Amino acid sequence: MKTFSIIGCGAVGKTVGRLLRQSGTVELRDILTRSAASAQAAADFIGGGRPVADFGELERADLYLVASPDDAIAGCVRGLCRAELLDRHTTVCHLSGALGSEVLGPAAALGAQVASVHPVKSFADPAVCVGDFAGTWCGIEGDREAQEFLGALFSGIGGKIFSIDPRFKTIYHAGSVLVCNYLTSLLEAGLRAYQKGGVPRETALQVMEPLVRGTVDNVFRVGTAGALTGPIARGDAGVVARQLDALESFDVELASIYRALGSVALELSRERGQASPPGLAAIEELLAARRAGAS
Repeated sequence: MKTFSIIGCGAVGKTVGRLLRQSGTVELRDILTRSAASAQAAADFIGGGRPVADFGELERADLYLVASPDDAIAGCVRGLCRAELLDRHTTVCHLSGALGSEVLGPAAALGAQVASVHPVKSFADPAVCVGDFAGTWCGIEGDREAQEFLGALFSGIGGKIFSIDPRFKTIYHAGSVLVCNYLTSLLEAGLRAYQKGGVPRETALQVMEPLVRGTVDNVFRVGTAGALTGPIARGDAGVVARQLDALESFDVELASIYRALGSVALELSRERGQASPPGLAAIEELLAARRAGAS
């Protein structure tokens, strides 16, 4: 049976480590984190693994899973290289969505196979994530042999594998930020607009919920263009003009969000093909004029 060790073990490392150990396909050896206490806590959660405090204490393993924060990955790789644990029989993988496998270059220079796997999931609570990980999409890129090995491992714990173009991985990851983190920010922006309209925050949340849930359901049922509704979908330039004027008087940041997303909505409306071309042309001029004025 192949072996693996974990370097850095936060929420993602704990979740993946426990699932891999439970799968019985690989044997967990060491867990190295910034402190002995956190390494022990990770071992307790995972149900195995030997907590270690230094790269020099690591035993040789077939796979080193780097689950540290992004800014610590390069340092972890250097530590592995200094420990003289890497050769053509080892694989090094990190779990970052923002960095490509090129950050593992020093390990590759020693002959190791390198790759990255990014589980597209919000890892707020490892105990919950272990239970609902099955079906999680996992983006992968790197050396072919490493991709095959890791693809099989992550498929074995319920992951659904897809390929990422490493040249544009940062943009790929920004997509996850937009649809997850910034969706939360967008809902907050909407709440502020509701509140300005005299709707208490708790009431606004209740008003928003069926609208938001219905919109999201429609996107995954009929696509983004098909799900688009509202003034830009109709080509109603008068409504857009009034809303822009009102938002710019109330909050220039909300107006900026409205303009930026309005440009995307304009493209979707044209794709949908139900609004009049003159109406969409007028909206395009409004958005461009406001952008020029804001700059």
